[in-house]
Amino acid sequence: MRRKPCSLLNRQVGQDSLGVAPLACPQMAPTLKLDRGTLVMYEVPTPVAAHFTWDARSQSWRAPGKAYRDVMEGLRAAAIPVRDEAAAFRRLELGFARELTPYRHQQLALHAWKQAGRRGVVVLPTGAGKTFVAQLAMRDTPRSTLVCVPTLDLMHQWYSGLLAAFPDADVGLLGGGSRDETPVLISTYDSAAIHAEQLAGRYALQVFDEAHHLPSDFHRAVAELGLAPYRLGLTATPRRSDGRELHLEDLIGRVVYHCAPDDLAGDTLADYREVVIRVRLSPAEQRHYDDLIRTRNDFLRRNNIQLGSIDGWKQFVMSSGTPQGRAAMLAHREARSLAYGTEGKLRVLEEVLANHPSDRTLIFTDDNAAVYRISRDFLIPAITHQTPVKERHALLEKFRRGGYRILVTSRVLNEGVDVPEAAVAVVLSGTATEREHIQRLGRILRKAEGKSAVLYEVITEGTSEERVSRQRRGQWQARSEFNPEDLNAPD
Repeated sequence: MRRKPCSLLNRQVGQDSLGVAPLACPQMAPTLKLDRGTLVMYEVPTPVAAHFTWDARSQSWRAPGKAYRDVMEGLRAAAIPVRDEAAAFRRLELGFARELTPYRHQQLALHAWKQAGRRGVVVLPTGAGKTFVAQLAMRDTPRSTLVCVPTLDLMHQWYSGLLAAFPDADVGLLGGGSRDETPVLISTYDSAAIHAEQLAGRYALQVFDEAHHLPSDFHRAVAELGLAPYRLGLTATPRRSDGRELHLEDLIGRVVYHCAPDDLAGDTLADYREVVIRVRLSPAEQRHYDDLIRTRNDFLRRNNIQLGSIDGWKQFVMSSGTPQGRAAMLAHREARSLAYGTEGKLRVLEEVLANHPSDRTLIFTDDNAAVYRISRDFLIPAITHQTPVKERHALLEKFRRGGYRILVTSRVLNEGVDVPEAAVAVVLSGTATEREHIQRLGRILRKAEGKSAVLYEVITEGTSEERVSRQRRGQWQARSEFNPEDLNAPD
């Protein structure tokens, strides 16, 4: 079948006030349909033919849902009408109830997003009010809206926030046992991906909170199948967990505004400092660590395996099925445990806590075993992925109210948790990702009267932790480095 060029070039084309044309639909105009997140046409006008591919099975021309805006704008530019049976967007009366004056960076972010055609990614540090930027975008783009978040905790935070901001809106939830069908819908990424085909044509605005979750093979379907002509991504860092760029442009749009913690410290965010504290293994521990690393590296060298890439790590894991590979993997894990769980770090932690007797403090580690040990030895409440949801909520609520002054956790509080009372963070171990560092720093950056935040990063000298620390801090380098003895030095 050949494309049939549309000859209706002189039809009048209307234009939506937000920039996308709801084209006139006369009887003889070609029809645009939606089939499970795929745009379908049986006659494709030449100006938009590049977006479509012939599907012999259905005897139709097809394009991904995300091409909807480009198709409609291409038809409008060529003054070609179309009968749009794909989009089921709704114009809303939201009734914005916020009386807050946006900070300058929030105004700049909103303006940049609108100037970019209401598509793009806003990069702001945690605590800088990304959610409020999204509410302003919804106020200025009153259309049916889908908000995607990574966790149930965040989903409920967004739900409370949107109900307060838009009291007249019909706000619903998708995930955690809820399956609403409302013009404003908040969903976890997992649930939105599962129902991506059903959601595809309903929402004109897609908001992706913690947008670095979107490009995964599973989650990206929400953006690829969705017709939404308007898209807003929110994140603290536009990088993948391996440090590479996320390439969100094809799914959301380019980065339209970028702001770092230093740009807002002392103004929008709490003033803060970062301190790197170095500890040493004992001579016996250092010798044992070096032997373990030598065992691992000898195996990697013999098998030509490079751990600096995902493929290299996969090779290492697969090779652990052999006796030599298993011995090397066990050596790697023991060395890692030795570096992360050195007794020197616990002594430093004790000193840090003694030097902040009244500050609300979060302690981060990279593994649950260390969390439970610290919880037991220091009598500190712990939160891990194994902590039941209700118990986690209760612990966080007590922390916010001052019932608990200190919490220890692994990775579950890296993002999606609002604890403005926290002023001190102690990172005893972590991954090499810059994103994780920014997220953990963000937990203590919420501004409060008289608050001065500090993040302590405790690393073990002579181990791989030194490289990991440099890599994860990226451009946000620590502002001072000193030895544990300096903790007791006068200001």
